[in-house]
Amino acid sequence: MPDKEATARIKINKLLEAAGWRFFPEDGAPANICLELNVSVKSHELDALGDDFEKTSNGFVDFLLLDSKGFPLIVLEAKAEGKNPLVGKEQARKYARSLNCRFVMLSNGNLHYFWDLERGNPYLITSFPTPDSATSYGKVTPNPARLCEETVAEDYIVLTQRPAYRSDAGWKSPEERPAYIQANKLRFLRPYQLRAIHQLQAAVQAGKDRFLFEMATGTGKTLTAAAVVKLFLRTGNARRVLFLVDRLELEEQARKAFTALLSADFHTVIYKENRDDWRRAEIVVTTVQSLLFNNKYQRLFSPTDFDLVISDEAHRSIGGNARAVFDYFIGYKLGLTATPRDYLRRFEGRDASTRDPREAERRLLLDTYRTFGCESGQPTFRYSLLDGVKDGYLINPTVVDARTEVTTELLSEEGFIVSFTDDAGEDQQEAFRQREFEKRFFSEATNQLFCKTFLEHALRDPVSGEIGKSIVYAVSQNHAAKLAQLFNQFADRMFPDRYQSDFAVQVTSAVPDAQQFAINFANNNLLGSGNFLPGYKTSKARICVTVGMMTTGYDCTDILNLGLFRPIFSPTDFIQIKGRGTRTHDFREQLFDDAVRAGVARPLKTAFKLFDFFATCEYFETEFNYDEVLPLPRATGKPTNGGGDDGPVYRPDTYEHLGADILSSVKQEVIGLEGMKIDRMFFERFEEAVRENDFIVRSVESGQWDRVIDYVNREVFHKPEEYYTLDKLRQAAAVDRRLTLREILEKIFGLIPRFKSKDELLEEEFTKFVADHTPAEAQAIPAIKHFFKAYATSDRVRHIIESRQFTDLATNPAFSTRDFKAVPPEYRTLVPEYIKDYVPLNQFIA
Repeated sequence: MPDKEATARIKINKLLEAAGWRFFPEDGAPANICLELNVSVKSHELDALGDDFEKTSNGFVDFLLLDSKGFPLIVLEAKAEGKNPLVGKEQARKYARSLNCRFVMLSNGNLHYFWDLERGNPYLITSFPTPDSATSYGKVTPNPARLCEETVAEDYIVLTQRPAYRSDAGWKSPEERPAYIQANKLRFLRPYQLRAIHQLQAAVQAGKDRFLFEMATGTGKTLTAAAVVKLFLRTGNARRVLFLVDRLELEEQARKAFTALLSADFHTVIYKENRDDWRRAEIVVTTVQSLLFNNKYQRLFSPTDFDLVISDEAHRSIGGNARAVFDYFIGYKLGLTATPRDYLRRFEGRDASTRDPREAERRLLLDTYRTFGCESGQPTFRYSLLDGVKDGYLINPTVVDARTEVTTELLSEEGFIVSFTDDAGEDQQEAFRQREFEKRFFSEATNQLFCKTFLEHALRDPVSGEIGKSIVYAVSQNHAAKLAQLFNQFADRMFPDRYQSDFAVQVTSAVPDAQQFAINFANNNLLGSGNFLPGYKTSKARICVTVGMMTTGYDCTDILNLGLFRPIFSPTDFIQIKGRGTRTHDFREQLFDDAVRAGVARPLKTAFKLFDFFATCEYFETEFNYDEVLPLPRATGKPTNGGGDDGPVYRPDTYEHLGADILSSVKQEVIGLEGMKIDRMFFERFEEAVRENDFIVRSVESGQWDRVIDYVNREVFHKPEEYYTLDKLRQAAAVDRRLTLREILEKIFGLIPRFKSKDELLEEEFTKFVADHTPAEAQAIPAIKHFFKAYATSDRVRHIIESRQFTDLATNPAFSTRDFKAVPPEYRTLVPEYIKDYVPLNQFIA
């Protein structure tokens, strides 16, 4: 046996033992591994006359893994370390069929695949399944046809919640139905939620096993997920489901939701390390971080423990190391996200750096689409904020843009200029910008003005008249503490004797019981309830001041005000925060007395305010036109530095502004049905617009591309109705390079099936190069390809090669001195010459 194959066998032996498989009897349990088992393999072939006959040959199974009764369970095909284990795929399939085995594993000791012959393709795994887990996994016989044929109507969840909700004659009478639904807290699937499930069924029918639901915050992703869970469990296509969340506060929230919706049929638990309850449950809820801690997911779970994995807030819960948890388990995968790709519409790829949050988000969202099998950039189902607003399920914000003199300077191109004298007695200047607020730039007067403006313009509770429930987002823990203190001081003056420093509460990770505070705020009992109106249940605490909590997935429908007291540069963060206020609400539900409730006009939530102190909305908009301007009196006299000898305090790397601050403007815009531009789906609208244009259609059909491109640039782009631009279309396409307008149009009209990625184009270009310049030694190809790709995509590498400053390669992470030396000498000049002559480099720009 070659050394590399022997090494692979040794590694495979250790992996099998680590997973609990036995080469020898142990503690009264028999061995469950057979080595080199001789197998008769039957195959059908054609004889010379064309007659079909069965041919039998012998073969040897490298490892045969047995179940607890000694029957064949898994065929494990081993290959040498230098070989891709997939080369043994068909050989292993024959062995498995001959032994009546459903499962195959393929491994070279380093790379492993698990293959369920009844479910499709081999799945990459990082550890071997345990005997119990593999046996249990085998008890589920996949039946996609049954899943696709299952009838899912609006009462799909209700049937689980309340089996006897129908009378003998059918539904309760129309007069009884609303009261019956409210009294029993029944949840019906909305039309768009039904469409999501039906589209998932269609995807399964098309052979897919990964799905992505892109649904705006407040549109019921958890309810939709519950219907999907029931669909898989009820049709026998899953025996256990894993629901992954990315925050601890969402863990209990999800468990309660699934228990309320599905408890009649299925058991839900939150996974805890020292409890074995999860093995007895059909639905397991946990955080990604819990499974990542000490590699718990690998140590305590098998890849075959779950048949369906659902990732809540998928753009977050599969990022970074969390991706390893998600990929570890085999089976169906569903991602839920409220963040579509075109939130990155203003991102300029050529100015990107790895520290640019927009670049990080672009990569993450692109990866999200690929992870869930949506390489085209189209999710399995999409329901946007604008869809929800138009259908009456969601609310757009009223944006209050307020800027002080200090923040206006921080937002300016020059920044807030500070003059000071350094230790050498020299006059110096330093500029501070919005990113440095409450990090290196501090201003007590500005924070006071933020709080005062917020309280003066905040929406009031429609029943009690007090300040509506609000969430304020601060820069840091210290900033949150400052703001909570200021809010409580203002509340003492505005509402004497009403509050005892419980008007505003800091809810951050540094505060004990912060998680419970957030829950109590949603349940309307944070620090008490009903402070203004007896018999009305609303939280005594009116404002929660937070940093990173109460954003993703936090459900509190009666929020009326959101405050952005910090600059935000992440489109995802902005959309998630904005989404805390978009849900509708009926405040009458909070009245205790039924008689009082019946006599009160229905106070519905029809608006919420988004206070924007750092031009966040403008940052994410091409133009920001305000309908209403609230004039405010300017302060009389000249701002001072605080009086006496108190001047600006400058320390190395920080500046504390001790002077006054005044409002320079407060502008208010009610966002209509058209929504914010950040919420629009530009690519889909553009596709519809060009397909309906007769001139464009005729010109494309006749191949007159010059006319098409000229027309689109003149007559379609940069119009005020939709603001189509080539840059926005490129970003919406979610491709890691700069598309041409012609490519976009070719894709829209079906002339190309999809957009090729940068690496696909590079592979094509390199294939052409090798066809003309094949190296004498095949082993040199990987080094030449690495050089080819680095030179084509990196300005830095091209500069080093062209200027012959080869010593700079020693510090170049993309292409090092060692990489360059591995390239045959003649190719060090041949590759650059070829690329300059034949490869259009602009197609690789992001």
